[in-house]
Formats: sequence, C-alpha cells, structure tokens
Amino acid sequence: METENNPSAKPSQHEKPEILLATRNKHKTREIQTMLGEGVLVTDATQHEHLPEIEETGTTFEENSKLKAEGISLHVSGIVLADDSGLEVDALGKEPGVYSARYAGPGCTDEENTALVLKRMKGFPDEVRTARFRCVLAVAENGVTLATFDGTVEGILAHEVRGVGGFGYDPIFMPIGYKESFGELSSEIKHSMSHRSRALAQFREWWASRG
Repeated sequence: METENNPSAKPSQHEKPEILLATRNKHKTREIQTMLGEGVLVTDATQHEHLPEIEETGTTFEENSKLKAEGISLHVSGIVLADDSGLEVDALGKEPGVYSARYAGPGCTDEENTALVLKRMKGFPDEVRTARFRCVLAVAENGVTLATFDGTVEGILAHEVRGVGGFGYDPIFMPIGYKESFGELSSEIKHSMSHRSRALAQFREWWASRG
C-alpha cells in the first residue's frame, strides 16, 4: 500500500494541522477551507496524484461519504474527511439527492443540473417547492470510519436562476427566512447557516475533542 507523509497529523508547534478532503471538487475545498479558517490547511485529492477515484455507489449521502473517506484513507496516514451533499426536492421524491452532481447525466455542468430541476418543477407553486440541502461528512482512518456528521438547511426553490454566487444549485435555493437565493446572498450569510457549515461545526467539536 502506497503511503505518503501524514496529511492530517497533529502539527508541530509552528505548523498548521492539515486535513485531507476526499474530493477533487475545488469549490468544496475552497468553501471548507473558508469555513474552517486560517488555522487549518485543507488539501484535496488533486494535490495527491496517487490517490484513486472512489466510485460513489451508495444510495445515501452517508454511504457515499463513508465510501470516499474509507477508500482514500487506505492510501494515506492520518484522518481523511469526505463530504457527500446535495439537494432534496420534496415534489420530486427528494431528487436529485445523491445524484445531485450528475442529475443531468455524466459529465454534466452545474448549469445543466439546475436547468433540469427548474424544468421538472415548472408550474409548481411556492407552497410545494420545498427543498433542502443536506451534507454528510465522514471521517476515516486506515479504512475505518471514525465519525459522521449530518447538516441540513431548509428552503424553497426559486422559479428561475437568481444570482451568480456559490456553486451547484445555490442560485435556485432560497433558505427559509430569506427572499434571496444562496446565489444572491453573501458568502458570510450562506456560511452561517448552510448544510455544510452545520456539519462542519459538529466536525470541529469532534476534532477539538481529540486533543
């Protein structure tokens, strides 16, 4: 088994702790780095060329996050953090769900995924446009999951793309209590309530408890 220097080991006095994300999605890496702050260095699979692609064959966010965390942790020392997240639309039977990143087909773009959701929700009134973003984080070491963390944020779907901020389905999701989408709201507001920030808050408590 190929092993590299511990990417998530506890640091020496003058080094930042490093957390390796089991992802090649740079949007997620940047967002998690921002949420965790400057006291931690977040790296991902794009910076470790020998790491394999992990097939997401699970039927739930938890299953997929565990698959990714466990699979990557077999190739490095220290802990690995994986994120599986997406949009659940009640009127679509909680689709796109675990298929959020590939809802419009293999190799599709965020814009194509968003357009397909809007097409399938065309004509639905606001009262049945309820949806949520869900994020499950898994932490693994040596192929074994150590903990999972689940965060959600409730909202409704806009009738059209609104704003250019964020990524994924952000421009069509309006969190409860706001008339703006995540694509229109500032990153500070989004990060104060998002599904990922809520899961990361639980992770931070777990990480701190390890001493």
